[in-house]
Amino acid sequence: MERPAWAPRGIDISVPSVSRVYDYYLGGSHNFEVDREAARRAMEFMPGLPKIMQANRAFLRRAVRFAADEGVTQFLDIGSGIPTIGNVHEVAQSARPGARVVYVDHDPVAVAHSEAVLAGNEDAVAVAGDLRKPREILTHPRLRDLIDLNQPVALLLVAILHFVEDEDDPYGAVAELRDALAPGSLFVVTHASYEGIPLSPERARGTVDVYKDIRSPLIMRSRDDIARFFEGYDMVEPGLVPMPNWRPDPAPEDEDPYSYSGFAGVGRAA
Repeated sequence: MERPAWAPRGIDISVPSVSRVYDYYLGGSHNFEVDREAARRAMEFMPGLPKIMQANRAFLRRAVRFAADEGVTQFLDIGSGIPTIGNVHEVAQSARPGARVVYVDHDPVAVAHSEAVLAGNEDAVAVAGDLRKPREILTHPRLRDLIDLNQPVALLLVAILHFVEDEDDPYGAVAELRDALAPGSLFVVTHASYEGIPLSPERARGTVDVYKDIRSPLIMRSRDDIARFFEGYDMVEPGLVPMPNWRPDPAPEDEDPYSYSGFAGVGRAA
């Protein structure tokens, strides 16, 4: 298998990666045949997966604009994936010139490509890190150089928590991140759920099984379980809702039914 110039040395390009599968769903070019094969298998059960990912990205952009409008100028995007059009730094720095952004991902391809995209941007960096190890993220020298944790931060966990199994204590990781943030910080989340998917749970489980096969288990949580991540935050209106229903601009009309799969919400630290 030929290794593209953008693929860092030392990564195993025979194993699918969640961030590269996501890139494929969004029409990106930074994925391998093994990623495309996994994506196609998942789409056999849930053909609307690309629509779900597009709804995730659209919500992310709206939430970043909301944060900028609220005066937040620091953004921490954990599980940021491979850059696509309308990234956090583009939206944030367009709304707030000088806004500072730290991208964190555990996929070396995502980090390397983010570094290439951010070359020359002194207010945005990409670092390697794992949501399951929040202390390592919070103490990373490059994060400390760019972000002042004594000032409000928008913490973005978009389409990442559903890849953290309960045994890895995602609630504990979120609480540790929350406790490190200043009052007025915002917590931005999307999360997969069987609720809202226009398929039977039995059929949707076929997609879940594909992710299990590629050693990236997809944990489908209930709305109540997702709401638990917001403990310690005040929910921003309209609360925890399907992605197209969070402050739509304009109001969703001909939205694809798959876009309503899972939930999105924003909380504010008191």
